[in-house]
Amino acid sequence: MVNRKNDEQHEDLQNSPERSTDTRRNSGMYRDFRIAAQARTPLHLFSPVFVYTNDPLEFRRQALDISTRYNQIHKDSGMYLSAARLYMSALINLMYQAVISNYIHEADHDLFSRMVPFLSKNQDGMVVLDFYAEEFPSPQLADMKPPRNFYLEETSRGFFVHQILTDNPALVKAIKPLIAPEGIVFPEATQAMAALIGGISQSSPSVKNRDIDLFTFLTTPARLHPDSLSKQVTYILDAWKDLLPEELRTLGLRGLDYIHEEEHPHPVGPGQSSVPDYFSPLRHIQGEIEAFSQDRNWMPNVVMIAKSTLVWLDQLSKSYGRPITTLDAIPDQELDLFARRGFTALWLIGLWERSSASRRIKHICGNPEAEASAYSLKNYDIASSIGGWQALENLSGRCRTRGIRLASDMVPNHTGIDSGWVISQPSYFISQDYPPFPSYTYEGEDLSPDPTVEIKIEDHYFDRTDAAVTFRRKDKRTGETQYIFHGNDGTSMPWNDTAQIDFLNPEAREAVIQQIMHVARSFPIIRFDAAMTLARKHIQRLWYPVPGHGGDIAGRADHAMDQQAFDSAMPQEFWREVVDRMAVELPDTLLLAEAFWMMEGYFVRTLGMHRVYNSAFMNMLKNENNKQYKDTIKNTILFDPEILKRYVNFMNNPDEDTAIAQFGDGDKYLGVCTLLATMPGLPMIGHGQIEGYREKYGMEFRRAYWDERPDMNLIAAHEKRIFPLLKMRRYFSGVERFQIFDMMDNGSVQESVFAYVNGDHSAMTLVVYNNQYQGVSGIISKASPRLYKYGDGSRQTASTTLADALGLTMGGRHFLLYRNFQDGLTYMVPSLRVFDEGMWFSLSGYQAVILLDLREVEDTDGAYEKLHDMLGGRGTEDIDKELAFLRLAPVYKTMEPLRDRKVMDALSDLSKGMLKKKEERALLLYLGEAYARITAVEESLSPAARSVLPTRPHDVSAQSVLSFIQDLSAFFASPKISVFASGGTIREEYPLVMATALFLLPFISPDIPVDTAMEYADRLMLDRFFRSALPASGIDADTVRRLCHEGALFASVRSGTSWLYPAGYSASSVLMTLLESSSFRNLVGCNDYQGVSWYRKEFFQDALFTVIVATAHALEEKDGPDAEVLLADLLEKERHAGYQVAGLFS
Repeated sequence: MVNRKNDEQHEDLQNSPERSTDTRRNSGMYRDFRIAAQARTPLHLFSPVFVYTNDPLEFRRQALDISTRYNQIHKDSGMYLSAARLYMSALINLMYQAVISNYIHEADHDLFSRMVPFLSKNQDGMVVLDFYAEEFPSPQLADMKPPRNFYLEETSRGFFVHQILTDNPALVKAIKPLIAPEGIVFPEATQAMAALIGGISQSSPSVKNRDIDLFTFLTTPARLHPDSLSKQVTYILDAWKDLLPEELRTLGLRGLDYIHEEEHPHPVGPGQSSVPDYFSPLRHIQGEIEAFSQDRNWMPNVVMIAKSTLVWLDQLSKSYGRPITTLDAIPDQELDLFARRGFTALWLIGLWERSSASRRIKHICGNPEAEASAYSLKNYDIASSIGGWQALENLSGRCRTRGIRLASDMVPNHTGIDSGWVISQPSYFISQDYPPFPSYTYEGEDLSPDPTVEIKIEDHYFDRTDAAVTFRRKDKRTGETQYIFHGNDGTSMPWNDTAQIDFLNPEAREAVIQQIMHVARSFPIIRFDAAMTLARKHIQRLWYPVPGHGGDIAGRADHAMDQQAFDSAMPQEFWREVVDRMAVELPDTLLLAEAFWMMEGYFVRTLGMHRVYNSAFMNMLKNENNKQYKDTIKNTILFDPEILKRYVNFMNNPDEDTAIAQFGDGDKYLGVCTLLATMPGLPMIGHGQIEGYREKYGMEFRRAYWDERPDMNLIAAHEKRIFPLLKMRRYFSGVERFQIFDMMDNGSVQESVFAYVNGDHSAMTLVVYNNQYQGVSGIISKASPRLYKYGDGSRQTASTTLADALGLTMGGRHFLLYRNFQDGLTYMVPSLRVFDEGMWFSLSGYQAVILLDLREVEDTDGAYEKLHDMLGGRGTEDIDKELAFLRLAPVYKTMEPLRDRKVMDALSDLSKGMLKKKEERALLLYLGEAYARITAVEESLSPAARSVLPTRPHDVSAQSVLSFIQDLSAFFASPKISVFASGGTIREEYPLVMATALFLLPFISPDIPVDTAMEYADRLMLDRFFRSALPASGIDADTVRRLCHEGALFASVRSGTSWLYPAGYSASSVLMTLLESSSFRNLVGCNDYQGVSWYRKEFFQDALFTVIVATAHALEEKDGPDAEVLLADLLEKERHAGYQVAGLFS
């Protein structure tokens, strides 16, 4: 029983009074780590190393200390010792020792004591053990001054373990200078000695509950995983759990975290986007309940543009040629431009007071022009350099009058390292009282604005040799020193000018919530920077990892916390509390989360954010991972379409390359921008995106460094192809009617094509876009399945067809109408064809087709079918006019004589005073026949056709027609006619004016207003009716319409003159009366410019001529100036007016 007694002696000698009961009980099973003597001396390691204590961090500190010393000594040689691997190697040694002690205690008490008699008689064995003891000493054993037998037993045990350790490839590779250094040559008898000990082990009882000897058992992890210490420890923790005490299991889990800390990759940015898997069982386990926040009425249709404030102010200064440095100096023209382009939200980046320390760090590092980072904040006051709160209120008020809401960042995760909270509330931050790594030094410049507090970042940041995870805060009054962690999301380097807030501290959480509310009182839209870092699972993962699951942020494995302790410290999601309190206290605030890491759906559906970043839009469409992005949409609407509605889609983010750099400035850019403008969610346009700027503005930029000019062609393309769509957001932003389709071509899916239907209660839209260079064609017919929610709480997953999605009717005569956004024309297709075939599209590379105002009509009178056949697949500018023209065909046929060449010639002769009696009789006969049939034709019209007429026609007496012709004959035959003629001749096109008046005769009632008469001419489409009568005249369509309006003026003033020529009338009163009519003002080309109303001289003279022609017969009976005098007075006033309406009365 020698070994058992010696173990007891070992335990008694090792224990000290301050050790805990557990430590005293277990310490006998542990031995110090015997590393090479030649390594100990330069490292000054003369005491036992890696001896278990009741402080679990001591093991870590020793590994850090030894590795730091070693690396400092060998920094010029390129040799490197990993602290984590040293920790794991020493831990494996400790685990071996624990198993051996357990084995000796329970299975073979004399395992190593049986060797003592043999060694006493074997000189070669003693040489090997003495050599081992000298080259790999145990200060712990030496301090005990053991008896000879105990010395031999412990040395044999150490040699046994050493053989196992040096037979472990991963361990030797990790710590070769300590465990198998170059230059050590064991005596020749070493192999025999190892075989002897191995043989004794193999002949001993098996390890507890295992049919395997001790040596084989201990070497199993290295044989299974020869290249990985992490895998070996993971195996040991699982396979040896019944043999290891709990304290070693804890150390093992921490060791895995330390390895992960060292090996953890640090990609820049949010990383690649993946297709979300909403149906993972973990979602239910993790409590992903449905708890959307309800939108206020303005929120669904927000369209946002981002501006880096300081850069924008500098660009405005250059553009306007004057200093524009504050928010209140931003010109109204810029805000008008935003509103005109369809933007309803302006996100200003970098409004708050920034950290002076951040600025100083950048200056020290060689950038004297740099501003502090926009996300390293001193406090939440508007920066005085841009005008402060007063300037913000000025800008906000001007934006509100234009329907634009201001958006601001809120940075909840961290503050600047010199913020007010760091100075006065250091307990709000994650910190510890020792540096995470011994190599950290803090001898640089004090960055604190407060004389009582010292703030220094780690020295190696300045020479770019390290990116420390902490800075040092020292209270100069008390000497208290804290090492506060920098802000960090685990994906890149720590943000060295920030301090990480501790969200396990309830006081800190409440303080952040109060800051959020402070921001919300001035900004109706808040963008939460890096919001995903504050989800509970990521606070835990990054800062308080479960043992064995840490390592994402260096130095935090020391602060591992089990799940129960974490849940107790942070019982609910921080963001859920924010959302719920904001809904009560500031409900008209749109909460927008910048969130990645596949948490987008969780942030809006469970945490209740109104909107969340959708980086997949940018990443997948840029790389033309079209199937992936379509699957993202399909999976989302299958799980819950409301998530899609809450996405913020963008083509660049301040952290990313510019949109032009990613998408170019051609068809691909405009195509993806079309998706941006027409997809559900919130479209966000980046700074400089519209202008085609390529410079990426850093968060520390005061100005743009590149001399770029706006790309006018790209701006014009936005004006034509993008901004009109942004103004139609009500059709695209929701998901109630959203359906997405695959384009099919001979049974194959065209994965590059995005085809989707959307709309609101008033109109539907269809967008089809090909996101690749190659052209495609095919049919869209069947929609992808989606979830439907009903008012009674029930739900259903179903798919539909394009025809059903558009609400088309299967039976009867129905047509689908739509307006093509690109050409502005309206097209039609039989509804039945859409049911049977879907819709076919052929798209070139990066081409988008947008169909608007999709609606179904029933063809009650056959007019739609006639129009469909007539168009033959072509579009028309105004389908309602086309239908009306078709439906008025019987009326036109009746009035056909009015555009007959003989009638036009007769009216021409009439206007020249040359109409002969024979021609007059023929003209009267033509007109009489037309007027005689008009009422009968009207009665035979279909209800749809009758509804087109402006009013029911009435009978026209032969006498009224005769008076019309004879009055004009007398007027034009008068010797005074030259007074009225323009240039001594009557206008060549004047017969059209008279023909229009004659057409309107059956529809005109006495004293009909000018406005009404012109409306009748438009509704009867007389310009189109008469256009065919002027095939060779060269008169354009606008002129024909103006002549028809002039004819309506003729008909109006002839129908009754009491309103125009009351008692005591004069030229001024006539002008005043005529100009009261908006239609008359349009006829004479009135337009307002800089507060002055102008008219077109020739149009005005023509209109006055028509008024006199139409009323000359009536003026003969009036008690006032006759036609000749009145016209002379009117023309005299016009001659002196200088084209100004006011001048007519001066």
